[in-house]
Amino acid sequence: MDSRPPNLPLLLLLLSSLLHLWQSASGQSSYIIDTVGLKILPGSTVQSGTPVTIHCQVRVIHDNIPNLTHTFQLKQDDRVIHSSTTTEDSVVYELNPARAADSGNYECRVTVKERSKTSFGQKLDVTGLQTPILYLNNTSPYENEEFTAICSAPDEKGPLTFSFYQRSRSGASQKIKQPASTRNWSETTLVLREVKDSFLYCDYEINPVSGARRSNRSSEIQVIVKALHIAPVMNVLPNSTVYEGEILEVVCRVINPPTNIEVFLTRDRRILKQAQVALNHRFTAQEGDSGELVCKAVWGSVQKETYQTITVKELFSKPRLTVNRIDIFEGDSLQLACSVPSYARDKIDINSMRFSIYRDNVKVTSENTFSTKAHPSENGNYTCQVNVASSKQNFVKESQKVVVKAKVPVSKPVLSVVGGTLVLGKPFQLLCHSDSGTLPITYILFSPNRVIESMEVSHPGEQAIFNISAVNKRSDVDKFLCHAKNSPQRTSVTETGQLLRSATIIEPVSKPVLSILPSMGDVSEGQDMTLVCSVRRGTLPIIFTWYHHTEKEEAIHTFKTFEKMESSFKISNVRGNHQGNYYCVCTNPANETEKSTTVTIRVMLAGWKKGLIAVFCILLILAFIVVLAFTRRLLRFRRRTGELSVKSVSTKAERLSLTHAEVNNAANVTPGIMGKSVWSEHVSGSESDDQNSVTSPDKAEPRYTEVQIRQADPNKAPLKKGTDTVYSEVRNSKQGAPEPADGRGLSRAHTVQ
Repeated sequence: MDSRPPNLPLLLLLLSSLLHLWQSASGQSSYIIDTVGLKILPGSTVQSGTPVTIHCQVRVIHDNIPNLTHTFQLKQDDRVIHSSTTTEDSVVYELNPARAADSGNYECRVTVKERSKTSFGQKLDVTGLQTPILYLNNTSPYENEEFTAICSAPDEKGPLTFSFYQRSRSGASQKIKQPASTRNWSETTLVLREVKDSFLYCDYEINPVSGARRSNRSSEIQVIVKALHIAPVMNVLPNSTVYEGEILEVVCRVINPPTNIEVFLTRDRRILKQAQVALNHRFTAQEGDSGELVCKAVWGSVQKETYQTITVKELFSKPRLTVNRIDIFEGDSLQLACSVPSYARDKIDINSMRFSIYRDNVKVTSENTFSTKAHPSENGNYTCQVNVASSKQNFVKESQKVVVKAKVPVSKPVLSVVGGTLVLGKPFQLLCHSDSGTLPITYILFSPNRVIESMEVSHPGEQAIFNISAVNKRSDVDKFLCHAKNSPQRTSVTETGQLLRSATIIEPVSKPVLSILPSMGDVSEGQDMTLVCSVRRGTLPIIFTWYHHTEKEEAIHTFKTFEKMESSFKISNVRGNHQGNYYCVCTNPANETEKSTTVTIRVMLAGWKKGLIAVFCILLILAFIVVLAFTRRLLRFRRRTGELSVKSVSTKAERLSLTHAEVNNAANVTPGIMGKSVWSEHVSGSESDDQNSVTSPDKAEPRYTEVQIRQADPNKAPLKKGTDTVYSEVRNSKQGAPEPADGRGLSRAHTVQ
């Protein structure tokens, strides 16, 4: 039986379809942009006006992706000129016709889904430029007349830069205008100012990335500039020089004018009258009408002028108001006078002049003079008016304003110390001030050494403050002088330094003197000592401080006095710790500290202590004498004893038996030697049987002593059994003192069981 699965090809096809659908659903399609090609037809270099096509084609390798789209971008010199999205694998872009502005480097960029690729660049060069066309709306303009000129290159692509030129008959050309343009044509306004024949033409320039290019010239157009005879004629009647009040007539006209011409009469850039073709201006001459008249003819943009100067004389000049003096102070005589410097004697009579003087527009007199006393109520703005009546009209003229403000005399200055305190010997400042007086005020200070200083106060709030180096004497304070002055013609006001007494004058303390009472230098112990610190000069209060310097320096007392130039400090019951170096320090409100000379104090012992020490010394001397005498007597006695002493020549030993009681006592007292027998050999001068015998020191024999000690109490500490026997040899020296024989001791011990 056949075991193969049925319809195997159909099953494989079904699996392949399912796999393709799964890949499409999961977005895992595979593709590659293989190539991107760019072609420029008919070639890379063409003549201007030739149709050009740009072909861009892409080849994509993929796993049968349906409806694959391509996004094409065509760029000229990195500027996008065309973009499209299509399922086709190529696009075509036409330049019909191609112009110079189309020259450049072209690229094609294709994007498929997330991938992009760019073709190689292709260069297109379009040669040749269209010859521009020039148009003028007027070929026969008048001088300075505006006309329109248009230069265009309709077949070219902008922006283009146009230039307009003028060529004279001699052949020289000059650029007359280059307007800005963003199109392929340019319209501008031209003005030719010279009356002559010339030729106009234009050209243009294009600036692609590949480089600037200039076109050929346009055709030349002949332009004939005509002269425009519109210069006006001006007449001034009756004369260009008149007196004020007379009638003047000005006629201004254009002979053989063109149509639409206007005439203007101006003076100082102000239009007096305006008319067509001709004008007539009639006016009464006034002061200030003198100057230049201008007659101006205007036709379109063309202007022509004629000038005429007129002079208007014054019948009489402006009045002048004068004051009798420049600096006027309150209380001074004030006189004002009004006068006319000049007048036309053939036109007016001086007696016909009427004067008036005004203060703040209020008449104060109808005369040409005004007298009064300077006072604040008379201050103000003064003017004078002169009225002259002629046959034709009245003339009134007013003078310039004169400001009258009476100055306030400077008051007596006050001299004071800045801060209110003056310290002798230290720099300080003096203020010189006047309570009243019109500024500016000049203050002059005279110091005791006649040095002059001056200062001017010109503004409110300023002060005349003088810097003074130093004053050492109180009497010099009264020698300062202050002068105040606010007018060169007036006497200065003076103030002396008497007012400085109202200030606080502080004199620094002088060097203090420290004295010791009752005596300088040495003080007996137990006495009272007074330290007196005094100064010769200084402003009270004065602070005195005493210092005691031993191993360290310390202030021992401080006192502030308001009445005296000295102060004292008492030390009662002087002791030894009071000796040392003393000095005092003084200060006062001048804040300067002065130190006295150091005084050394020595504390002497008290009288009774001195007597006690003397008695003690005497007793000590007596004791020394006694000891010395006793010592000499003792030495003499020992010498005599040494000569009489004799050692025993007996060879037998004496035995000294100790009683039981003594042994018991010895055992009780000296446990360390219980149960011992001690033999001691010695020589005693007092116990020898032969004290009066003379023994040769070379044959001295030892003597022995045996001590028997019985057994100790068993209730006490255990002792050794038996008896120790100790032999000791003692010899006497020549002076009777014991010494070892032959330089060695003898000892033997026997233990008894």
